[in-house]
Amino acid sequence: MKVTMLLCDAAEASEGKLFILGGGWTITGPGPSPSAVALLIEVPWDQANHRNKLVLELLNEDGQPVIQPGPIPVPARVETEFEVGRPAGIAPGTPLTVPLAVSIGPMQLTPGGRYYWKLTLNGESHEDWRLPFSVRPMPILPGGFGPAEVPPSLP
Repeated sequence: MKVTMLLCDAAEASEGKLFILGGGWTITGPGPSPSAVALLIEVPWDQANHRNKLVLELLNEDGQPVIQPGPIPVPARVETEFEVGRPAGIAPGTPLTVPLAVSIGPMQLTPGGRYYWKLTLNGESHEDWRLPFSVRPMPILPGGFGPAEVPPSLP
């Protein structure tokens, strides 16, 4: 299968199309903000009418799953299945496209860190099925103080 992936501010799949807002970024943050992964999957003709398992997971630069905090910490991961049928009247051999949009709520990621979304289809992954991105470092405040530092009090 051929897959096109894009990081964006927001995405929606509707009526066989992808609607993308703010697409193509590779740097975010440092604060949490919502985002989305837009996917356009090209399914070969001979693989129509078969269920496909899709896994999209967020990994850090060391390839370890990113765990989201909460009452029950969970990996940033999406699993779903899809199946595409052959539309009536389409020429035999024509690839079939499946648009998918995965909305991602705001996540607190380490400032200055590098991450990537990894796609796995039916247990198979490819190097080009990865979306790398970086998180900006925290800005240094005027006077050289970092965001977590408090300037000394004035006399």
